[in-house]
Amino acid sequence: MEMNFKNLKKETIAGYLFLLPNFIGFLVFILVPVVFSLLLSLVDWDMLTSPKFVGFANFFKLLGFHMEAGKIAANDPLFWQCVGNTLFLMLIIPVEMMAALMLAVAMNQKIAGRKFFRVLYFLPTITNGVAICLLWAWIYNYDFGLLNSLLIKLGDFLHVPIKGVPWLTSTAWAKPSLMIMGLWVAMGGYNMILFLAALQGVPRELYEAAEIDGADSWHKFWSITWPMISPTTFFIAVMAVIGGFQGGFMQAYVMTGGGPERSTTTIEYLIYNHLYSWQHVGYAAAIAWFVFVVVFGITLFNWRFGGKLVQYYHY
Repeated sequence: MEMNFKNLKKETIAGYLFLLPNFIGFLVFILVPVVFSLLLSLVDWDMLTSPKFVGFANFFKLLGFHMEAGKIAANDPLFWQCVGNTLFLMLIIPVEMMAALMLAVAMNQKIAGRKFFRVLYFLPTITNGVAICLLWAWIYNYDFGLLNSLLIKLGDFLHVPIKGVPWLTSTAWAKPSLMIMGLWVAMGGYNMILFLAALQGVPRELYEAAEIDGADSWHKFWSITWPMISPTTFFIAVMAVIGGFQGGFMQAYVMTGGGPERSTTTIEYLIYNHLYSWQHVGYAAAIAWFVFVVVFGITLFNWRFGGKLVQYYHY
C-alpha cells in the first residue's frame, strides 16, 4: 500500500512537472500582460513621465457622451468612427465564407490538377502580409496601377472615356477596395481547408441513399452537405467575427495610413496610434479592453444561441 502511494506521488509530481512549462508560458505571456493592461487602462501615462492614476476616466472618455449645441455628441468621435469602419469591413465576412465553401466544394471534386489548385488557392494565406499589401497597393495605384490601366484600355477598346478610380484615396472607394483584397486572401485560405476537411467527413452512404431517392445535386447539398458541415460553418463564423474586430491594422498601416479622412482606420490601428504615435498608453489599453469585452460578449452570445442552429451527428 505504501509502495503504491509513493508511485502515485511520483507520477503526480511528474505530471505537474510536465505541466509547468505550459503554466509558466501562460503566466508570463498571457495572464500577467492581461492584468498589466487592465492596470494601464486606469492610468494616464505617456511613457515619459510617471503614470497618473485616473480610475475609469479613460473608459468614460471612450464610451461617454455629452450635450453639444443641443445634440448628443460622443466624447471621442474618432473612436466611434473607427468602430463603424471596423463593422463595415466585417460585412465581407459572409461573402468570404461563401466563397471559401464554393472553392472547397470545387476542390473536393475529382478534377485534373486538384492538388495543384489547392496549393495555388492557399498560397496567399502563407505569403507575407506586407508583400500582399504592397502588391495590392500597386494594383490600386491611381496613376500606374494595374486595375486603372485595364479600365483605361477597356475604355479605349469601347471608344468610351473611362477615367481611373481613386481606389485608396477616396472615402467612397477605400473601404470596398480593402474588402475586395481581403476576399481574395480569405477565400482560399484556412476557411477553405476547414470546409474541405468537413466535406470529406460527410459519409458517402448518405449521398448514395439520396441518389436512390432521386435527389439532384442541389437537394443533396442542402439536405445532406449543409447540415453535416454546420459545426465547421459555426466555428468559422465565430472565428471570423473575432478576427474582424482584431483586424485591419496591416492594410491601414501599409496601404492607406488610416486615410483618407480616417475612413480606413480600424479599432486595432487606432490602438496602435494611441500607443505608439500619440503615447496615450492608458487610453490605448482602455480601447483594447473594450474590444475584449465586446468580442467576449459576442462569442458567448454565439455559443449560447447560435449553437442551437448547429446539427451534430454521431455515426
